[in-house]
This record gives sequence, C-alpha cells and structure tokens, in this order.
Amino acid sequence: MINKKILSLPGDCIGPEVMAEALKVMNWFSSRGLINFEIEKGLVGGSSYDEFGTPLTEEVIKLANESDAVLFGSIGGPKWDDVNYDLRPEKGLLSLRQSMGLFANLRPAIVFDALVDASSLKPDLVKGLNIIIVRELIGGIYFGEPRGIKQLENNQRIGFNTQSYSTEEIIRIARVAFELAGKRNKKVCSVDKANVMESGVVWREETLKLCNQHYPNIELEHMFVDNCSMQLVKSPKQFDVILTDNLFGDILSDLAAMLTGSLGMLPSASLGSKNQNGKMPSLYEPVHGSAPDIAGKKIANPIAQILSLAMMLKYSFDLDKEASLIDDAVQLVLSENIRTSDIFEGVGKPVGTSEMGDAIVTKLDIIAEN
Repeated sequence: MINKKILSLPGDCIGPEVMAEALKVMNWFSSRGLINFEIEKGLVGGSSYDEFGTPLTEEVIKLANESDAVLFGSIGGPKWDDVNYDLRPEKGLLSLRQSMGLFANLRPAIVFDALVDASSLKPDLVKGLNIIIVRELIGGIYFGEPRGIKQLENNQRIGFNTQSYSTEEIIRIARVAFELAGKRNKKVCSVDKANVMESGVVWREETLKLCNQHYPNIELEHMFVDNCSMQLVKSPKQFDVILTDNLFGDILSDLAAMLTGSLGMLPSASLGSKNQNGKMPSLYEPVHGSAPDIAGKKIANPIAQILSLAMMLKYSFDLDKEASLIDDAVQLVLSENIRTSDIFEGVGKPVGTSEMGDAIVTKLDIIAEN
C-alpha cells in the first residue's frame, strides 16, 4: 500500500465542514487498501488566532514542511475583521505559501456537462470548457517592498505597494505553464499589462525568450489583462492554459471560476520546486471562501474540497488513475441530479454537505466494483 503523510488544515467557518467530506474519501482509499493516509491536523487562520494569538504557528509551518502534501480548507470571516492587519486570518495562508515556497498556483475552470445550465453564460459558450490558470503566487504586488501606509500632512494618508518581478521568478512560473500545456493542447496565453507597467514588459520578454529557446512546440500568445477578462466572458473556450502574475491571477481565476456556475465546484493546487530527493512542497484547497453566512448550516458544497484531494493525488503523487476515480464519482453524482443548494436546479431537493460526501463515496464503491 502507498503511504502518504498529509497535513489537514480545515481553517474557519465552512472549512471544517467540507474537510470532513474529503477525509471520508481519503478513508475510502485506505479501506480499499489503495493508499494509506497518515493524517495530521492543525489550526490556521482565525481558529489559530483564537487559540494561539497568531494565524499561523511555527509548529504548523514545521508540520507542513514535513508532510507529503497539505490539504487546506478555508479561512477568514467577519469575526476577525477588527484584528490587527498583520494578524488577520488571510495572513496565515500568505505566510504558509511563502514559508513552503509555493510559487505556482493552478486553478482549473471546468464545466461539468450536468452543470452547463448553471453558468451565467449561454450553454454553447461554456459547454466542454476546460481551462487552467497558472498564477505566480509568492511574488508581485502582494509581497513587493516597499509597502505600507504613510501619514501625510493635512490629515491625508497614502497607501502604497510595489509590483516587481525578476527574471528568475518569471521563468520558474512560466516553465510550469509550458510543461502543463505540453500535456494538454500546447497553447499558453501569457497575461500582463506591458503597455503601462514595466514589470509587464519584463514578464512578456522573459516568457517569450523561454518559449523560443526551450518550448518551440508551444503556441504562445500575449494578452493584456483587461482584454483577457473581456475574452473570458466573450469566448472562454479560446483559452487552454493562462499564465499570469499574482495580482492578475487572483482576479482572473475568480472570473473564470464563475463561468462554471459555482465557486463550490472548483479546486486548486499550490506547488513549489522539487528538492534533491524529488519531494515537491504542495498545498491543495478549494477556491471558494469560508462562507461565514452558511457556516454551521450543513449545506456547504464539499465538491471543491474533494476535487482538491483529486488534484493532490495527480500532481503530488502521480496517481492519475486514483484521481480519475474521484473525478468520475463526482460526474456520476451530478448526472443523477444530486446537488447541494448552490448548484440546485429544482429537480428533487438539495442535499446537505454530509449527504453529498456520502453520495460520492457510494459512487466510488460502484466504480471500483465495475
């Protein structure tokens, strides 16, 4: 049996609720003798602040770096709105990404056949949509220096942040996009704002140079971010792999996610560089937020969390067959109109978080037996 050490960080609000359903799926693999997951649990975000006075402890950082992968839930909520800025729950996730060296964020936007009508766009625009956004995650304006808030004269203030990217930072994320495109449709659209930002000029020049020198089989297109946002709504299936920086990736990935009809359906992966032993730091999380408005109501959609587990199997452990089992089980559940309230379309009645997890495990049993 394959043995993997996983750190589970459920986080806040609906995080623990959806994480519980992913753990059901992990237990299914263990019960079948396929993968033995050694699961360590920890606190992060608001729950960590409540317990320890910080959104991320050194102990959790240590556990994360010692694990084979991290499965993350969601963090934040109005409960912590008045907490000092440097101790906000979101700072815990940013610090964890930085401490693990997770520079590559993969955000797929996939429209399941059974959910075509859930998209706000016309079915012919989104049917069969399968794109992935590769976002640089630990550089750019979110981490650039100098940054801060300065008091000026006459009771005026100024807030400032720095957008910068080095050749090394650009090349390492571009390699991820080109390698991924090579296993898909061999198309990359690199998104920047080179017409008004020097960081965009460097981004464009370095991605082009890398592609010409090492990936001549990849079709590389450059697009300004404002045009890309328009094209994602106008004709999303023109894209395959979208490569972009931290700020633009944050915005575009949420836009692309809504093409699918629900944030509750989409997973993500955050990856680092492999070490000399071939181990790759990695963290997997749903793209939806902590949804404090539905926390405790047991109606949250756990599919994004469960599909994050599938991405873990694929990208961290090269277990494509096992990852496909999860994908197929989700497809089967949706095809039978088993839906949580966020994707409910009026057939029957919506199921709760736990019922959705149970339904997916049941479909795993059926697939495995066939």
